Amino acid sequence: MRKIDQLLAAYGVSHTHPFNKLIHWICVPAIFFSIVGLIYSIPPGPIRGLEFLLGSFANWATFVLLVVLIYYWTISPPLTLGMLLFSAMSLSLANFLSISSAVPLWSICLLIFVLAWILQFYGHKIEGKKPSFFQDLQFLLIGPAWLMHFIYRKLGLAY
Repeated sequence: MRKIDQLLAAYGVSHTHPFNKLIHWICVPAIFFSIVGLIYSIPPGPIRGLEFLLGSFANWATFVLLVVLIYYWTISPPLTLGMLLFSAMSLSLANFLSISSAVPLWSICLLIFVLAWILQFYGHKIEGKKPSFFQDLQFLLIGPAWLMHFIYRKLGLAY
């Protein structure tokens, strides 16, 4: 069995209740985005030197997402493409909000992060099982891939 299949199966064990799954479809992308936004909010410091290449995307979130995408590549190159698309959307939304919102990006993302985790824990209370990341932190990255694999299957794409 491939590593990605093992990870998705292990993650799926604590995500079988329909309401918990629904909560995850809403909250996992929200948490992913909120983390991107929180990291985007960190002053760029030495990364600012890359503005000639990356424009307003010369920030820590871009750097961290590149590392995350390398991780995804090691477990499933096809899923990496979907995660690249979602990462780019999250980064673009963070960029848009940082430019256009009267409220600081970090405060929007902190609120989303807290509310989404409250809902996630509520979903796991309904499920009757602890979140997967309590046994292995890499499951924090498997959650988004788990959702993406359902999208791939619906579209008839190999993951």
